[in-house]
Amino acid sequence: MISTIPVRPLAFVCAAAVLGASSASAQDHGHGGVPGERLGTVHFATSCDRSTQAPFDRAVALLHSFEFARAIDGFNGVLATDASCAIAQWGIALSRWGNPFALGQRAPAAIQQGREAIDRARALGARTDRERAYIDAAAKLYLDADSIDQRTRVVAYRDAMARVADRFAEDTEASIFYALSLTASEEPADKTYASRLKAGAILEKLFASQPDHPGLAHYIIHSYDVPALAPKALDAARRYARIAPAAPHALHMPSHTFTRVGYWQESIETNIASAAAARREHATSEELHATDYQMYAYLQTGQDAAAKRLLDALPEIMSRFDPNGVGSAAPPTAGAFAYAAIPARWALERGAWADAAKLEPHSSNLPYADAITYFARALGAARIGDAAGVRAALDMLQQLRDRQAELHEEYWTGQIDIQRRAAAAWLALVEGRKDEAVQEMREAAAAEDRTEKAAVTPGPLAPARELLGEMLLELGQAPQALKEFEATLGKEPNRFRALSGAARAAKLSGNDDAAKKYYAALLGICERADRPGRPELQDARRGL
Repeated sequence: MISTIPVRPLAFVCAAAVLGASSASAQDHGHGGVPGERLGTVHFATSCDRSTQAPFDRAVALLHSFEFARAIDGFNGVLATDASCAIAQWGIALSRWGNPFALGQRAPAAIQQGREAIDRARALGARTDRERAYIDAAAKLYLDADSIDQRTRVVAYRDAMARVADRFAEDTEASIFYALSLTASEEPADKTYASRLKAGAILEKLFASQPDHPGLAHYIIHSYDVPALAPKALDAARRYARIAPAAPHALHMPSHTFTRVGYWQESIETNIASAAAARREHATSEELHATDYQMYAYLQTGQDAAAKRLLDALPEIMSRFDPNGVGSAAPPTAGAFAYAAIPARWALERGAWADAAKLEPHSSNLPYADAITYFARALGAARIGDAAGVRAALDMLQQLRDRQAELHEEYWTGQIDIQRRAAAAWLALVEGRKDEAVQEMREAAAAEDRTEKAAVTPGPLAPARELLGEMLLELGQAPQALKEFEATLGKEPNRFRALSGAARAAKLSGNDDAAKKYYAALLGICERADRPGRPELQDARRGL
């Protein structure tokens, strides 16, 4: 059976959502923002001065779309009107935490700012038990951060929000923030997806009665942002950008679902809109994040000229990048990740091995971002038979893995280790240690199967099972290679290299019917590809 999701007509036109922000039919939902600003409909009841309710609701709407800098401005605006509004300090504290799906350790400055907001909230004294409960829950993220590890604090926040949602069952905002904490605190190795499914059930029930709520659409996408669950998020993905077109992240987030199900043109369209909105809002990290997802989708569809334009635009975008900025959902770490990933994807997805082998490293304070370049260099050097080049890149990957481990970030340490194992496997192949190469590559693939991708990336730089399939093809083991490509497509539907590899493996295995099906699937996702396009596309046309 072919493990792909059929290509569908573009059912979601993000450009229309963007235009809706300024059209005559656009609604101002009464949140006290600029006329025509559409952020969705949110109501978070407070005990503060009645005149601050609409601005407070707007700030929470921004928070739900991870527009953190604008949310902080909104909560500060509430405090300018009512300096005693303690719950506004809660909003600032939660905004200072940033994207809950950012897996790295929070910067000391962010911890300090969040703690100060909690301290101010408690000094003011919330007027209701409900508001005190929200503040006490958020405090779990910050207090004793120098002695309690981040994972423990995140789980403590989740458990505190569970108590808030249970105690104040009529407060749908409590249930929404609790559901968000469930997904954000899930262990990446939990393949039962118990927390995600529980969160999704809470959110979907509320979404039926609050169809214009930005947080509900947003968090449903995040809850189901894994291959096994992604189809469940398609409705929310198609609706979120129409709900909150004034939030750049709302324009980007649908592409998480579109990527998981292989709807590449939808992903391209929504990220074009998101990058443009982020540029207008001076949210450069968000722009880089959207550009990385856009680059990935262009490369899956063979639109290499369009992808090259993104690559060429990267220096100008980086000239505006502030590595210490606070802004939208994509923190500066996401910008640094995209800066490394975009040129690496450009080389690897097209099989430009010599280019990959000489990619220029850009040193940062993020070992997992720096590792991207060295992983690409290792794969490129292996494909051109440069054993010394592979060894040099492999040495750097080991050093970066060790540096990451010193930061006590287990997830990213594991990701670099998967890359290190894959690089070691290809070095073994170059050096003629064939059995060892296959065994090492299988172990890398098994390790990758046990985890999940981070939200910062549309997918692995090169899926380990896909690399295993390509290695097996090189060794003349086409039937075994076909199994690995099909396994890749089960997790990463409609991937160009997995489809083309499956077609080639099927053909070499004498399975002409399967080869033709894979060739047809490849040409289907590449309807807009450059002509004559990559060699794989020319092979597919001949194969049919």
